[in-house]
Amino acid sequence: MDHAEAVGMDAARVRALQEADPRVRLIDVRTPREFAAAHIPGSSNVPIELLREHRRELSAEHADPVVLVCRSGTRAEQARQLLAASGLGRIHVLQGGISDWESAGAPLKRGRGTWAMERQVRLAAGAIVLLTVVASLAFAPLKWIAAFVGAGLIFAAVTDTCAMARVLSLLPWNRVRQCDAPATLSALTEPAPTART
Repeated sequence: MDHAEAVGMDAARVRALQEADPRVRLIDVRTPREFAAAHIPGSSNVPIELLREHRRELSAEHADPVVLVCRSGTRAEQARQLLAASGLGRIHVLQGGISDWESAGAPLKRGRGTWAMERQVRLAAGAIVLLTVVASLAFAPLKWIAAFVGAGLIFAAVTDTCAMARVLSLLPWNRVRQCDAPATLSALTEPAPTART
């Protein structure tokens, strides 16, 4: 794929692209429960873990523009990198993700689901730091666990990766339940998109 074709787009540009080209596919790469909590109307959920698992099998049978979506844009960019060799024509990333989409006043379909991964990371990191600092009052070396978590968060910010998010994605409520992978992936690869809500 030519890197010039992989463009980050803000919410206004994505909406303009949708109006100009009805073939645009919005592919949300968050977990199914995050998707259930809130998603862009018309988007399809193809979790990044599924893309990682099947990345070598992916090939596009269409030239439709694709916009990858997540909460903040980080996982969407990771998904774009995974898909770089898949033959998909035009892959874009919604900059700022669902957060910026909502801030721009764009439509969002709400339902019931789980917290966004970034929120889960903040809760887990905060809880670990708080508990280890309190516990270090009784056993001082435990403070180094809090320091380790702090260093991990700094590394995550610098590298734009998050090991804690990868670990949290393995928890039962974040796991991609057994699904028909070809049917799920077809929203991204097949010539005629499946029905989306």
